[in-house]
Amino acid sequence: MACGNTSTADSLVLGAIQIMIGIFHIFMWYFLLVLYMGQIKGVFGTYEPITYKTGCAFWGIFYIVSGASTIRSTQKSSQYLTIWALIMNIFSVITAFIALCLTVLELSTFHTVSYRNYGQAKLGREVSRILLASYLLEIGIALAHSICCCAQLSLNPEDISTETEESSV
Repeated sequence: MACGNTSTADSLVLGAIQIMIGIFHIFMWYFLLVLYMGQIKGVFGTYEPITYKTGCAFWGIFYIVSGASTIRSTQKSSQYLTIWALIMNIFSVITAFIALCLTVLELSTFHTVSYRNYGQAKLGREVSRILLASYLLEIGIALAHSICCCAQLSLNPEDISTETEESSV
């Protein structure tokens, strides 16, 4: 499902990058889970940001599914797979944008925590800063591929099969 002047390899690379971003987010979710579960109750309490409570990093599973659907629609170009990839990429853009907003909200507010948990809170905020950059990357990739899917769907179904045959040559 290459669009415009791009090749099928470009779409495959975008799908692979989406899968890698999703796996990275799952690993960061697990890291934050271990980090925040190990906090000690102190006078000022524990640090549990909104992104941890909502599991924003765990939403990486949607990026994995989106990347897999992108790769599948590139390999086997059909209208249904293209629509499925479009839906998953739009959903990935929405979830990444929500996670981006929640992370910005988390980083802009910081409540006092117990001195015992300050190191964990600071490390968790650094992880959130890293995830902030990857949310922007995911929005860009999913949006670019969504535009390609829309351009592909605007073509006739006969054009989709001939374009696939031409790009595989």
